[in-house]
Amino acid sequence: MNREDFNMLKNNIVYFDNGATTLKPNCVKEAIVDYYDNYTANAHRGDYKTSLVVDNKYEETRNKIKKFINAKENSEIVFTSGATQSLNYIVFGYFKNKLKKDDEVLITVSEHASNILPWFVLQKEIGIKVKYIELDNDYKVTIDNVKKAITNNTKVISLAHITNVVGDVRPIEEISKLAHKNNILFVVDAAQSIAHTKVDVQKMDIDFLVFSGHKMYGPTGIGVLYGKYDLLEEMSPINYGGGMNAIFTKDGYIELREIPTRFEAGTPNIEGVIGLSSAIDYINNVGIEKIELYEKNLRKYLIDRLKELDFVEVYNYNVDSGSIAFNIKNVFAQDTAIYLDKYNICVRAGNHCAKILSDALKVNNTCRISLSFYNTKEEIDLLINVLKNSKNIYNEIL
Repeated sequence: MNREDFNMLKNNIVYFDNGATTLKPNCVKEAIVDYYDNYTANAHRGDYKTSLVVDNKYEETRNKIKKFINAKENSEIVFTSGATQSLNYIVFGYFKNKLKKDDEVLITVSEHASNILPWFVLQKEIGIKVKYIELDNDYKVTIDNVKKAITNNTKVISLAHITNVVGDVRPIEEISKLAHKNNILFVVDAAQSIAHTKVDVQKMDIDFLVFSGHKMYGPTGIGVLYGKYDLLEEMSPINYGGGMNAIFTKDGYIELREIPTRFEAGTPNIEGVIGLSSAIDYINNVGIEKIELYEKNLRKYLIDRLKELDFVEVYNYNVDSGSIAFNIKNVFAQDTAIYLDKYNICVRAGNHCAKILSDALKVNNTCRISLSFYNTKEEIDLLINVLKNSKNIYNEIL
């Protein structure tokens, strides 16, 4: 599906590592080159025509993202370097000033490191308690287990919409209703969902949302932090410098600009913003519903084919996203990845930045296939045939 738009696919490569980063369609590259060739200037810094072109495109992207996730206002969209920076901004710019000793934050063991480590730091610094929502037998989050985890001290629930290893799709709307019924703020990491399913922050009633451009066919180094307006108004900047201040004087007086500008200190990643704009156009043109349906059917085909191989262990059969964690029995995950690479098949191997998930999976490292709409059944057939011939794997990789 739309494979001709991705030059990387002309290199005889089977790219199954879309959870790490997606390939980039030609239009994204062309948009970035156009910026460098035809209207290079800084954003919100100049009073000449070329600079105004940049200003307009920069803010048009903010508006485009607002519509893409159905935010209420452009000012609720903050540009960051990615989901990791966005989560750190939320934890240290907002919750560090709001939470107190013994307040509880609920996460799961299957979260990405960027949605665990900042909370650990806050736990050490101010004495909050990080607690875990229990996963069911399929490593999923159920609304009943969320209810069980909530106490009178719970102040935050912070979860991925779709996790990056198990790939379970969380019931975001139900969790949001439960959270707000109990005066709990809800943070959602949409890095693994934003390019694969519709995200509507108003319908889902999300307080804070984060995602990265490079996982949705855009450039690396650009991300988004969404926050409800009243919450962003109470968030403190982490970075201080040019562009984010209205006034400062030699006696130390500082007056900040309005949101979201106060959170975007320094020269922004202009090429990233422009590339992200093109990526959003691309997704809209293909259709997010069409993408979701295609990828679900592709996942089912992959799971059915993997079930033919009794020497392959799949850890997450019963989820709906395009992430499949597996191992060849008695073979180290990285060895499997190296073997597959001999046939130009790219998969991820390791703990996938989810180190404490091993407690639930009972295995430290897995191979991960993460699908995109440009993957095909023919590529899956090739994978299966290569796995079928993996008996002499060590002879090939040594």
